[in-house]
Amino acid sequence: MRIDKKLGIRYPLIQGGMANIATGEFAAAVSNAGALGLIGAGGWTAEQVEEQIAICKKLTNKPFGVNLMLMNPQAAQIADLLAHEKIAVITTGAGNPAPYMAAWKENGSLVMPVMTSTLIAKRLEAAGADYIIAEGTESGGHVGEMTTMAMIPQMVDALNIPVIAAGGIADGRQVLAAFALGASGVQVGTCLLASRECPIHDNYKEAVIKAKDNDTIVTGRIGGTPVRILKNQMAREYVKREKEGADKMELENFTLGSLRRAVFDGDTKTGSLMAGQVSGQLKEIRSLEEIFADMFDGAKKTYHQLNENF
Repeated sequence: MRIDKKLGIRYPLIQGGMANIATGEFAAAVSNAGALGLIGAGGWTAEQVEEQIAICKKLTNKPFGVNLMLMNPQAAQIADLLAHEKIAVITTGAGNPAPYMAAWKENGSLVMPVMTSTLIAKRLEAAGADYIIAEGTESGGHVGEMTTMAMIPQMVDALNIPVIAAGGIADGRQVLAAFALGASGVQVGTCLLASRECPIHDNYKEAVIKAKDNDTIVTGRIGGTPVRILKNQMAREYVKREKEGADKMELENFTLGSLRRAVFDGDTKTGSLMAGQVSGQLKEIRSLEEIFADMFDGAKKTYHQLNENF
């Protein structure tokens, strides 16, 4: 079932759970604009996540969700909190959510692991996942190898549960393509960085909308921790050190605090400006309502144009 029909929301769109960005306030703004907002638990403690959930509940009466990165040292405590709070949607990444899924589902949550592998997605379907978010390498932040175009139809064919398409989606043409590939909704992140409501520093927003088509780079491929970010001084130095054989600890120390510097300080030189390949499509800062309306009006317009041409 399409995610908008399942949740009773206006648009079949989920906001990505971007660490340090997806606050309770931002998630509420997304939900109030007609999509599904997510709180990104990221590196937060269980107490901080609880605070953000309270903020979100205060600001919206619409459904919202939480993204839990399972590498978080307090993942188990946060998982218990999400069950207690009866969160509408729980998305997960960077680990196996199976041990927590029964408790979440017993409390009415829809569970949607973010996946880059059909094999693992099938295992999580067997464990009780309600949807799979299939994220292509075009996305910002932590990425896999497969492209969205190649992954979505393979996921759809292999699974008996709905698939949400993520990675490389920023306008109506890409939304329509995702549905043509069999998706039941889309998840977006990068295009929301260019929203007025997004709580990142203005310098970060400007860097995103000034980016060209090939202005992102994946760091960490050699070490097995690939992350897509905008090219800057930090990114180039990271890749240089990686090619020279720097070990994982040295590289982690080099990037320590870099995302927070980008998000809160607007450091576009040494900050980690996580963004996907669609950055080159983004030209202006708009409201969430404008972004969503344009995206789905554009999808309908493209659909009708295709009908006329075919």
